[in-house]
Amino acid sequence: MAHLRIALAQTNPVVGDLAANSAKLLDWTRQAAAGGAHLVLFTEMFLTGYPVEDLVLRSSFVDASIAALEQAAARLAEEGLGELPVLVGFMDRADLAPRVGRPKGAPLDGAALLHRGRIVTRTAKHHLQNYGVFDEYRYFVRGDRLPVFRLHGVDVAVAVCEDLWQEGGPVAVVGQAGAGLLVAPNASPYERGKDDVRLELLARRAREAGCALAYVNQVGGQDELVFDGDSIVVGADGELVARAGQFREELLLVDLDLPVADREPGRTAYDAGDGTTITVDRFVLSSEPVTIDSPVAPSVAPRLDDMAEVYAALVLGVRDYVAKNGFTSVILALSGGIDSALTATIASDAIGPDRVHVVMMPSRYSSKHSVADAEELVRRQGVNARLVPIDGVVTGFEKEIELTGPAAENLQARVRGMVLMGLSNEHGHLVLTTGNKSELATGYSTLYGDSAGGFAPIKDVPKTMVWELSRWRNAHTDGWFRMDVARPIPENSITKEPSAELSPDQYDTDSLPPYEVLDRLLDDYVEKDLGSAELIAAGHDPDLVARVIRLVDLAEYKRRQHPPGPKITPRNFGRDRRLPVTNRWRETPG
Repeated sequence: MAHLRIALAQTNPVVGDLAANSAKLLDWTRQAAAGGAHLVLFTEMFLTGYPVEDLVLRSSFVDASIAALEQAAARLAEEGLGELPVLVGFMDRADLAPRVGRPKGAPLDGAALLHRGRIVTRTAKHHLQNYGVFDEYRYFVRGDRLPVFRLHGVDVAVAVCEDLWQEGGPVAVVGQAGAGLLVAPNASPYERGKDDVRLELLARRAREAGCALAYVNQVGGQDELVFDGDSIVVGADGELVARAGQFREELLLVDLDLPVADREPGRTAYDAGDGTTITVDRFVLSSEPVTIDSPVAPSVAPRLDDMAEVYAALVLGVRDYVAKNGFTSVILALSGGIDSALTATIASDAIGPDRVHVVMMPSRYSSKHSVADAEELVRRQGVNARLVPIDGVVTGFEKEIELTGPAAENLQARVRGMVLMGLSNEHGHLVLTTGNKSELATGYSTLYGDSAGGFAPIKDVPKTMVWELSRWRNAHTDGWFRMDVARPIPENSITKEPSAELSPDQYDTDSLPPYEVLDRLLDDYVEKDLGSAELIAAGHDPDLVARVIRLVDLAEYKRRQHPPGPKITPRNFGRDRRLPVTNRWRETPG
């Protein structure tokens, strides 16, 4: 057997900031070298950040990516790190003639091996995602080469992200090529429960390829997407060897005992099992095995429980959206209800309560306990608070324009939105909206009112989970949070009956079914895409099915205008679920 110490750089790049990402590559490689690593693995498209969306279509951006890669290789050598091979993701370009139906410039989701100041080899993702949040056929052409490089006597193969998630392709070829280690740079976004799916997938792929597998995944927030890290190394038998933590940057060092390579260098074409052919480029970096004098103990970070995982994703999503977009503070409306209480708590845990500003805006219909609950949260968390009664402003509007029914009720929400946006303009705060997924689904929000803002922390959180998360946070704290406060949410905000307080004695259940019932139906209709007849067959009340489907379908225009928010479910509104606003299709039980 031969030995390798690999370093998995589970890092948080910034989309478009090639200079900062390159500097981070240098810094983390230096740390890996200090740890005695023989190979450093960075994540998918690390140099450019991921996903870059339509930046792919700009030739100048692709050129900048390629130039940054060349500069990074030279800089590593200049800094005395050239002997340590570094695998890094970047955006490349295929040498293909322009063709209708192919992305302009033929961009590649590439990975390159840097060694001794040179780009030793390049490869690219073979399987392109075209589901959920991914639209990669729009952006990339597929790769058709699989590099296998010999490092200290071990043959190491490279596959990129989706190549692990699809049958056939590079993984099938790795088995035929006889590599001892498969390394896979990834940018795999978080979804609730995905860590279990991920580990099972990697174990299966390692057994199929007949070799150990090292999977390094991005961490951090990028608009709606949150990347959870959770980098993993499994043995050829599929057994877990090492695992990084979730939602944090980490350099994971792993010592592996691997088979000695016995195949000659050269180029061979293999049937990929998916109707394509992949060419294996086999070459030698170093043949001599190495000895590891002081082995590192395998590290397997403990998994977060279900609610801890979701909460950490929301906190990281808010933290990175604020930081990466240059904001220094946030502002939100604090009503005393559970949605705004949870949103404020997430913000305080993300950036610190000293940078969170809340505005209490009672109206003529606000209950005494609403103001008291809001004030209690301010006391517990230490956020910056401001009281702006809106009754006089609403009255001023009513003197000038006659409004009745929902239009009159919505006026209060729109006044609150105007106050928040005015304070945002004046002081540079990012406005956080406080609506949850159940409200967003059914249109139970006011356009240009409570839906006005720049980021929506609980946009993808169903109402029943809002309560779960609030109870979880009141029972836990974490050194990773910027607010070291136990029980930050007033109990009454959690236990009282929810109300928008837009009219006298109003409660959510006046116009919506109980959230326990509603969320089960929404899960089947929105997440699982069941039709009317299937929903009724699943046990949902037929009248409620018809009513909720109508509410959801009619609210599409509102959702198109809602700010982004962290994705935590398999089917969020915006990137995952995209329906036409102008749409006369209606579900019927028949």
